Amino acid sequence: MRRFHPKGDLLCTFILLVLLCLLLYAHHALTPGWEAWRLEERATSSRALLGAVTESQEVRAAPTQPPERPTQQPLFQFHFQSNSQARLQAKAQPKAQPRAPLKPQPKPQAQSKPQAKPQPQRKPQGQGQGQQKGKGAQKAQQPPAPMVTRPPFNFEEYLLNKDNRDFKQLIDQPNKCTERTGEPPYLLIAIKSVAADFHKRQVVRRTWGREGVFENGVQVETVFLLGVPQNKSSLPLWDRLLAYESRTFRDILLWDFDDTFFNLTLKETHFLKWVNTTCPDVKFIFKGDADVYVNIDNILEMLRDQDANGDLFVGDIIFHARPIRRRSSKYFVPEIVYGQGIYPSYAGGGGFVMSGFTARRLHRACQEVEIFPIDDVFLGMCLLRIGLEPSRHEGFRTFGIVKPSAAPNLQVFDPCFYRELMVVHSLTVPQIWLMWNLLHDPQLTCHTRVSPTSSDFKWRGKLSATPKSLPVTPRAPQAVEVEADYGVDVFVRH
Repeated sequence: MRRFHPKGDLLCTFILLVLLCLLLYAHHALTPGWEAWRLEERATSSRALLGAVTESQEVRAAPTQPPERPTQQPLFQFHFQSNSQARLQAKAQPKAQPRAPLKPQPKPQAQSKPQAKPQPQRKPQGQGQGQQKGKGAQKAQQPPAPMVTRPPFNFEEYLLNKDNRDFKQLIDQPNKCTERTGEPPYLLIAIKSVAADFHKRQVVRRTWGREGVFENGVQVETVFLLGVPQNKSSLPLWDRLLAYESRTFRDILLWDFDDTFFNLTLKETHFLKWVNTTCPDVKFIFKGDADVYVNIDNILEMLRDQDANGDLFVGDIIFHARPIRRRSSKYFVPEIVYGQGIYPSYAGGGGFVMSGFTARRLHRACQEVEIFPIDDVFLGMCLLRIGLEPSRHEGFRTFGIVKPSAAPNLQVFDPCFYRELMVVHSLTVPQIWLMWNLLHDPQLTCHTRVSPTSSDFKWRGKLSATPKSLPVTPRAPQAVEVEADYGVDVFVRH
């Protein structure tokens, strides 16, 4: 008998036909689950492209009657379920209600369940039923509701609480201005700080913020202005720290409001109130930040010919500043809070000098001006209220030292620069300590008086007459005339 030996190509064709039949059978058996997954995937991608619909639209689009047949559970999960088991479970459920879905395994994306009533803001609440689209449509997954972009400052709460001006003082120094000599100080240094910045307060105490009696009997005192930390867990026992610090140095003023950037205005108003009640006879006041370097000797020399019983407000004055309307900016101010297009002239918060007479006038004016969330601008509003035009002095560098464009490699961290200035902003603790020691080094020699660029602050496209400035003191530098355009992000660099 003759045997049959199939060839290789015939055998391969037979095997392919068998595999094709198996694939057709599997496709027919798994069609319901596969279509459900495809509908689910299309619905998810469509929502991702078109954006999430509102709650009211979902409520209107939701079916009022249950579907005619139970909705199949999608089979594309971490475990697969046979078609026969799914049909048996579907028959076991009543026809009037859809079959409850099996407990799903953890999925990468959570789904939202439509609420019975529209809500102002949706949050993902696990897996739920999607929108029904036509007869026999499957449940569709919904991506998490998009996060609403909110401004960094709660203006609603601000508008509700803007009239709350008086907060309890937790730590006071009632004898600060009289306990040393019995006479009011000639210069009071007030530094804005936060509880966690103990190292910054220490470097100020050890360097330019030293207290005592200087030449010609000039008395200098220092206080630090603080509020309650907003995140108390970041600094455990913060209250004990400030209590021990106040007992040791007797220079802490603490009030019972959250110590945030937009509450710096409260520090301004409460400090002016403290000066008016506790230290009303102070001659001059320097107020600034803890990350500045201050030449107290230069400031005292500038104040030598000034009248303590008259108005004086000197600093790095900013003119024609515009409110920032970008919601993504940290310094965003909506028109409902400030509707005008230009801020009044104000001094950069890095540091400025005012007389005690002006401080008392500002205290009364600030009680009549509505609280504004940016403290520098708020003080400019109070100056406008009393009709006082601030004076600009080129020795106050609240934006730091700007390198001239003609000398990009110039080393501006040079004691020969700093010895002629009043205030330089944005220095670290090691830089403050280093500059203090460099300037007090007896071997320091400066052959020529070099100075970084200095010019009036001007906004791009704004040309106006330069307001009055104080006469340059004998130690003030002859600066190079180079205009510095800081652009519109003045508060960002502040």
